[in-house]
Amino acid sequence: MSESTSATTAPATQTPGTRPLLQVVDLVKHFPIRKGLFSKVVGHVKAVSGVSFELGVGETLALVGESGCGKTTTGRCILRLIEPTSGTVDFQGRNLRTMPADELRPFRRNMQIIFQDPYSSLNPRMTVEQIIAEGLVVHGIGKNTSERRDMVLGLLKQVGLPAQAIERYPHEFSGGQRQRIGIARALAVSPSFIVCDEAVSALDVSVQAQIINLLMDLQSEKQLSYLFIAHDLSVVEHIAQRVAVMYLGHIVEVAPTAELFGNPRHPYTKALLSSVPKRTPGEKKERQILPGEPPSPINPPPGCPLAPRCPIAKPECSLGLPALETVAGVAEHLVRCPYVK
Repeated sequence: MSESTSATTAPATQTPGTRPLLQVVDLVKHFPIRKGLFSKVVGHVKAVSGVSFELGVGETLALVGESGCGKTTTGRCILRLIEPTSGTVDFQGRNLRTMPADELRPFRRNMQIIFQDPYSSLNPRMTVEQIIAEGLVVHGIGKNTSERRDMVLGLLKQVGLPAQAIERYPHEFSGGQRQRIGIARALAVSPSFIVCDEAVSALDVSVQAQIINLLMDLQSEKQLSYLFIAHDLSVVEHIAQRVAVMYLGHIVEVAPTAELFGNPRHPYTKALLSSVPKRTPGEKKERQILPGEPPSPINPPPGCPLAPRCPIAKPECSLGLPALETVAGVAEHLVRCPYVK
């Protein structure tokens, strides 16, 4: 599923009938809880529970939800930075989840990640040149050190950093500049798919706008596909073409950005969007607050995960997980609730 918007124009969505770049089907990740002298498994943290979506070439899918809902775990499982428990991750027609490590290595070049924290994601003992060139060396790109240095200089120019930055260390840069270094590192191996894991959440608002516009410009130039993980809905509305809303390890609603922001259907999506600050003075917005706290992913409720907090819940909601079904009249709008259509 995917996204939209811009200060530049968001790239066009995938052409109907073409194969998606990425297909995720029933992705599950459960972390074991171990206790005792022999580390016996006594339970599981059900971080991701049957997530499915598609991502086309040159589009952005935003994955949104509150902290702890499974967004980051989903992104890292797709890249196999964390091994999924089960499910299918089909990238360019191959199932990455079951692929042997030696076969997976060439695919790594096409999949990169931009981390949330620009302060901890860069090695403080490496120069900018070493950080960006590391991927080039690993994948055998460039004939020699001189050619790779020229590539690094080109990447610095692409992300708006001066050539002099090449000899400097991460601590000599601001947060926004460090994130640009992280973007250059991700772009170095010419990927087709990038996971942006809260890529602007640690930055000031003015710097956020610069990085978002940079990401969109790069996407337009290179036909990049983004899985944009975020909790800031104002940023999502600006960059995404489609949005998938997660709650307690499940996707509860997916729709084109304008449709989701203008016509949310799921009770959790409505509550989430009602928390976005007013855009104009005097704008009327009714805050929808869900009672209680999100259940623990160690012991999630039966059936619909929102049922214990949902204002429209019925007894049947605890009997089984509702399917993610199309909203009547809107083919790309899917919602996991039979009572909101």
